[in-house]
Parts: sequence; structure tokens; C-alpha cells
Amino acid sequence: MKIATWNVNGIRARAEQVAGWLASEKPDVACLQEIKALPSQVPALLFEPGEYWTKWHGGGGYSGVALLVSKALAAAEPAWAHPAFDHENRIVTAEVGPVTVASVYVPNGGKDMDAKMRFLESLRQWAAGVQGPLIVCGDLNVARAEIDVYPKDRKPTAIGQTPAERELFARLLETGLADVQRKLYPDTPELYTWWAPWRNLRERNMGWRIDYVLASEGVAVKARECKVFRETGTSDHAPLVAEFEL
Repeated sequence: MKIATWNVNGIRARAEQVAGWLASEKPDVACLQEIKALPSQVPALLFEPGEYWTKWHGGGGYSGVALLVSKALAAAEPAWAHPAFDHENRIVTAEVGPVTVASVYVPNGGKDMDAKMRFLESLRQWAAGVQGPLIVCGDLNVARAEIDVYPKDRKPTAIGQTPAERELFARLLETGLADVQRKLYPDTPELYTWWAPWRNLRERNMGWRIDYVLASEGVAVKARECKVFRETGTSDHAPLVAEFEL
């Protein structure tokens, strides 16, 4: 099973890039964040592609998430949902066989850190209550540890690096989830997924790792790869693709 996540930073601006990526990478499940469009505004070539069941959970000009599930993986349309704590189109879930998959966008916190912390805590509580295997994919807007930030950008007071945010992230993992990429590559630096859009930082790979595939331990142990596609697309985030022997 191949599961991918990508903060596209505007689906209308990057529709052809996303469609091309889906055609070339062929993920079984694709989780998208910051689509920044209502379902009615999603470009036709993506709204209902023949190969995927799709759920677009959009919020107009801000936020919004989506889930695409391959029809080769799920013969019938999955059961879609979003938790009660989701008030701003930041999480959508699907039941894919025995596995619950969630596409998640955690708010940045720059305008309202308290709201970010509440969302992370609600996400933790929700994950703790899910019965059966769980995979959480998306832009979680927290760099877990120092290794996840380019050295010159490391600053414990910076939003996304504060001890309080990292503590909540750790508590999310304590619900039984594993950081798939770090499980495979525990000491590898520069696995960044986001770069500030100036000074060629992306080309120089001077960024942060804030996009994740988290999976229940029983699923995570079957991961064989979790790769960042840094050269794909023009979003400030890159796709992250995990492969599992399920």
C-alpha cells in the first residue's frame, strides 16, 4: 500500500501538478491539505477522477483538506467522516478496510497559538479513541526535534519548535502512533518537507520537517519507505510518500 500526503497550498493553482503527480506516483491513498477551495471550486480533472473515490472538505480561501482512495483498493466508496472538534475544515477521515486514514491540517499558530494547541490536544484525544489501526497524514505544523529543522533556523521560541508544541506532538504519538519516516531513518538529517519561499531555500534544502505519516505500530513496522519528493510541484511543501507491505 502506498500512502501519500501533500500540502498543496491551493488546489486551483496546482491542479495540473496534482493530477500529474497522482498519475505518475499512483498512491493508493492521497491526503491533501490547504486546498483553499470549496468542493464546488475543485477543478473538474480532480473532483472525481475515475481511479479514485474522493472527499473534498474545503473551506473557501483558507485551509481545507481532501482524501482520495484508489478504487483498486476499495471496491465501494469509503465511509467518510470528520471529528466533531473539526470546526474549520482541517481533518477528514476514511475507513479503508480495517484502517482509519485521516488527512489533517494543523493550524500554524501564528495568529492564534491557543487554537493550535486546542486542536492538537483534540487530535490526540480523538486518536486515542479510534478503534483499530490508524494512519494520520498531513501538515502537522510542528518540527518534532532539532534534527527536523535546518541548523540556522533552530530557535526554541519559534512557532512550530516550542517545547509546548513538541510535548503535545509527543503525547499524540503516545496514543500508539509511530512517526514512519523517523522509524525508518532515525538519525538522518535534512528530511525536510517545507521551505520558506525565498533565497532558493528549497533548492538548497534549508527547511523544516513538518509533514508526517503517522501510523499505528502494527502498521508502521510494515513500512519499507517514506520519501520526500522535494522536486515535485510549486507548493512550499513537498509530497511525502510512504510504502507499506500490508
